Amino acid sequence: MQDADKSATASGGLIAQIDGRSLRIGIVQARFNAALTDALATACMNELAALGVGPKHITHITVPGALEVALALHALAESEDYDALIALGCIIRGETYHFELVANESGAAVTRVALDHGIPIANAVLTVENEDQAWARIDKGRDAARVAVEMANLMEDLS
Repeated sequence: MQDADKSATASGGLIAQIDGRSLRIGIVQARFNAALTDALATACMNELAALGVGPKHITHITVPGALEVALALHALAESEDYDALIALGCIIRGETYHFELVANESGAAVTRVALDHGIPIANAVLTVENEDQAWARIDKGRDAARVAVEMANLMEDLS
């Protein structure tokens, strides 16, 4: 089992020690808005490396868009080869209701895969009003890596 060392924060709470050395992580990246999702993926993979996840323990696949992310996550989860998964994408509001449909359905589908398979999925599919907002949130790729590693360790501790 992963070491569950904890350290106190200034507010008296606990934060988990994040160690990804023994973890296998799957990343599914939407190619729509590729410049943004490529930057999310780079931030994510750099953070996974910093957390000790080896390159041979990371599977990175791409799909056309945000609605296809969940199906690929499902396939990875079905394989039972991963400790955690990461969803990366970017949905930018347009002039029609399509934004709400894609944002709502992709988010719900990612959550469903996580719950159906009992695997942590860090959801970094950005839902933003414009491209500037997306660029301001590129660090969400890094955050997703940290969430995936922490949750994988937690799930191991709970099992």
